[in-house]
Amino acid sequence: RSVNIVAFGNERDGFSEDNQQPSLIWSYLGRSALISQIDSSLSASHVGNPVFTEYQACVFGNVRLVVHDCPVWDIFDSDWYTSCRLIGGADIIVIKYSVNDKTSFQELKDSYVPMVKKALNHCSVPVIISAIGARKNGVPCTCPLCTSDRRSCVTTSEGVQLAKELGATYLELHTLNDFYIQKYFGGVLEYFMIQSLNQKSSEKMKKRKKTQKCHRVQPPQLEQPEKMPILKGEASHYNADLHNLLCCCQCADVAFYPEDLSTAVEAHKIILCSVSHLFMLLFGVKSPSDTHDSSIMQLAQSLFVVEAGDPFPSSPRGVPPSVPPVRVVVKDSVFCSCLPDILHFIYSGAFQWERLEEDITKKLKDPEETEHVLEKVKYILKTPGKLNTVKDCRSHQIKRLYNTSLRLFFNTPVLADVIFKIQGATVPAHRAVLVARCEVMAAMFNGNYLEASSVLVPVYGVSKDTFLSFLEYLYTDSCCPASILQAMSLLICAEMYQVMRLQHICELYIITQLQSMPSRELASTSLSIVSLLKKAKFHNSDCLSTWLLHFIATNYLIFSQKPEFQELSVEERNFVEMHRWPSNLYLKQLADYRNYIHSQKCHCTVM
Repeated sequence: RSVNIVAFGNERDGFSEDNQQPSLIWSYLGRSALISQIDSSLSASHVGNPVFTEYQACVFGNVRLVVHDCPVWDIFDSDWYTSCRLIGGADIIVIKYSVNDKTSFQELKDSYVPMVKKALNHCSVPVIISAIGARKNGVPCTCPLCTSDRRSCVTTSEGVQLAKELGATYLELHTLNDFYIQKYFGGVLEYFMIQSLNQKSSEKMKKRKKTQKCHRVQPPQLEQPEKMPILKGEASHYNADLHNLLCCCQCADVAFYPEDLSTAVEAHKIILCSVSHLFMLLFGVKSPSDTHDSSIMQLAQSLFVVEAGDPFPSSPRGVPPSVPPVRVVVKDSVFCSCLPDILHFIYSGAFQWERLEEDITKKLKDPEETEHVLEKVKYILKTPGKLNTVKDCRSHQIKRLYNTSLRLFFNTPVLADVIFKIQGATVPAHRAVLVARCEVMAAMFNGNYLEASSVLVPVYGVSKDTFLSFLEYLYTDSCCPASILQAMSLLICAEMYQVMRLQHICELYIITQLQSMPSRELASTSLSIVSLLKKAKFHNSDCLSTWLLHFIATNYLIFSQKPEFQELSVEERNFVEMHRWPSNLYLKQLADYRNYIHSQKCHCTVM
């Protein structure tokens, strides 16, 4: 017997300096008198940022307890298939948040609660929402990239309303002491554990009674269908793509110069403006009246001077001749000498602050000059109206802010230097982002093609909605198709532009949706699986086409009755017949068994 618990969310204040505070799950496992033989392991994920921790222990003496603790909600964005699998196998779900982190709570409510609802798919799994911490009125946040207001806390009514939306049990744990952990949280959790074990025992008894009805002659044993091929997701290379853009300097539209104009450092307006209000002000994306922060305006005026004119012998690579480059003179010579390191920091995701400190310290070798440069970087990345320090922020939080900041420029004409014409509509975009994220577009905009010198680029063979979803992935590194057909259209677009990771994401989405479809819905749906198979083969999606063939074979009794089954090629039909489930042998044994049972019922049982 076993109980599976999945916990999502971070109970710590996102900006607290107490990183050693034990988590809610670990505190419960360590303090409960019912728990023994605790073991834990980290999931294989990005180095230094595990997606979840797995705990295994014993509860109630001999019941196996498995807990997956996911402190970062990013798993829903990066690996939807794994998050659905965790929720689908859970007997109890725990959602945690800090009452002093309003921004994280709002993100949980707006973005991730709908995903949890979708993954639950009307399953009756008990959910516990734990609001952790004592509400306090602290000083304003000091992180330059944080937009939260630390002076506002999550109220009890907000937590209760969230619990109502999920049909969950709401708990407030003011501190992680013995009373709140063992008596309060532990009591509720152990109640749901007992309910889950009772339900499993009841289902097991029903199955046992059902199998004992025909004890004289056993029915034929139906073997499990063959295991379908497993598709593995591809790791994100979003930050690496943008960093490579800086290294190769394609589509550069900004050049930073020292006052003597001796050297130039190329960059891109769209990347700089996506992380800094100062650069938005410098390049005219925002006006001084929009900033409402005199310190940012003063730094921009004292540090940079923007001059019109071409700083290069010819136009920068990939920029149309009609778009003049921007020359920016850096007044501070010390800051200018460190500018390449600062740009590498920004293009790498603007979250490796410790590495930036190390690089600038090694270059300047003067503590005062180092502190002088770092303070200016903090002000460049500063949120208007707040006094912030980047160093106090955690890398995954800043990374999430940075990934969403490019979304501000998605499908907007601000700083756009290319316009796609599709189905009679126009879609503005930015060459720098397209070149960094898509090799086909990099070749198109930097080669001897008409698009390299044209602002208006026509797009054929794909719908406007599909192309917008494709561009949204390039800008944000995430996508969420609305249906299987939309995912297939997006897969075809991804194959057209050779964006393999997006293609794999669409494959996983299609597989996940088909696997969760009940047999009755599968039999009545108008969706043609054979048509999906043909498209997958035609567009070189070998993994998906192989999986769909296994899917048809596994659901042979359903698909063999559909007209589309006749559209399979001879080779595909032979594969399906060979791997069909249930097999012909089983069906013959089942028919013999039914004949035997019928013959026994026809015999007279009276003397």
